[in-house]
Amino acid sequence: MRSGVRANPMTVVVVVAMAALGLILGYLNKARCAVAPFDASGRSTVFDAIKDSSVCYSDIQFLWLGRDIDNHIFPYIHGAITSDGILTGGTVEYPVLSGLLMWLGAIPAHTDAQFLLTSALILAPFGLLTAWMLGRMAGWSALLWSIGPPVVMYAFHNWELPVVAAAVGAIFVMTLPMPLRRRAILASVLLAVGFCLKLYPGAFVLPLIAYVVTGGIDGRESADTIRGRWDVRGGLMVAGAAIGTVVAINLPFAVLGYEGWRASFTFQSLRQADLTTNSIWYWGLRHFYISDQMTPDAYAEADASFQDVVDVASPLLVFAAFALALWLGWRRAKVFGTYPWVAVSGSMLCGFMLLHKVHSPQYTLWLLPFLVLLRVPWALVAAYLVVDLSMGIGVFKYFAALASGVDAEDEEFFVLVGVWGRALLLVVLFVLFIRTRMRIPMRGKTDRESVSSRRPAATSLTGSPGQ
Repeated sequence: MRSGVRANPMTVVVVVAMAALGLILGYLNKARCAVAPFDASGRSTVFDAIKDSSVCYSDIQFLWLGRDIDNHIFPYIHGAITSDGILTGGTVEYPVLSGLLMWLGAIPAHTDAQFLLTSALILAPFGLLTAWMLGRMAGWSALLWSIGPPVVMYAFHNWELPVVAAAVGAIFVMTLPMPLRRRAILASVLLAVGFCLKLYPGAFVLPLIAYVVTGGIDGRESADTIRGRWDVRGGLMVAGAAIGTVVAINLPFAVLGYEGWRASFTFQSLRQADLTTNSIWYWGLRHFYISDQMTPDAYAEADASFQDVVDVASPLLVFAAFALALWLGWRRAKVFGTYPWVAVSGSMLCGFMLLHKVHSPQYTLWLLPFLVLLRVPWALVAAYLVVDLSMGIGVFKYFAALASGVDAEDEEFFVLVGVWGRALLLVVLFVLFIRTRMRIPMRGKTDRESVSSRRPAATSLTGSPGQ
């Protein structure tokens, strides 16, 4: 994969400029919920009144209260979780790097509106960086990221932009003109940083290892010094770099405040598949356990049984989807000679989004770069954006209708279109990603080329388009 990423500079400029516009619109959308007057805690008094009906809710503004963010407490070190599952003492429900970003955003803030603004200013550069990298790699297709509905809807819904930048950065690094091992190790470090932001990029280390072990493009990128068919040592180096990065980032928090650090993971493990999770588990499996005719005691017992099943089935099926994607990638590599690590990563993400007990609306930002980089039919991309909008708007209108006590049948219809439309398309994308290629051929400087460049008589190798 050569820095063979040669997008027209003007194309990249337009992509980044449109990303700036998309981010501005995204902020203005959320800022509708963050206006004066404010109560004594710094909460905008209109937030609870309009956050659902006006579809301007954001986790950023919501979490100004309830996690000691408004008290400017450094995260995790003094934290804990109560027996009722409530986080205290500065612990937040995200990995440590996201917690640090939240703390940084709160330093100059005294109201939820100021916290939203400072957080947006911290997050926006990551969105622009992602646009620049996607523009370099995919040209005009990157406009899907820059100005597509998901960025406007979700850019400042939660702290997703840094983790997306880390995941895209790993792919971008793999296009640079460096030996395979070196760029793979750098990519694994970025994926590990992503893991310390929102976990999911950590899974992509596995297909990256497979890509290195099998020798990269056409199996020809390994150095001449590699003995045998597989570069096992290179794969171990990639795994070691990722593990080492995760340990180095988490260890200070685990040592200085173990209870607070562990509490964030405990909180996520205790989270239930309820109305707020937007998952197929709640809208599908739950109906086999619970009916409207149940007594309160029977309802509580049935719901507990349902949650127990989800707690076991969801992670098992997610890992099964990961294994299936890795195996399908291996089969693809045997036919075409290159392990499609980017495509396999995309399929793994589809499996996670489909089968995890929580499917928050902003997860679409995770998927968007794969829709940009892989040759997915644009009709399929448009279909996904439509059902995502049905969920992203419908679910908040649904919450507003339920809170006001009016009939919510119409709003529930759009939620169901979103839940099951996304589910169907994620299954299609899971299969399609494995079978597709990047939108542009990407080739790179091999370890052998770096060796041969020091030998005047040697001939450099070029790889055929991979993935």
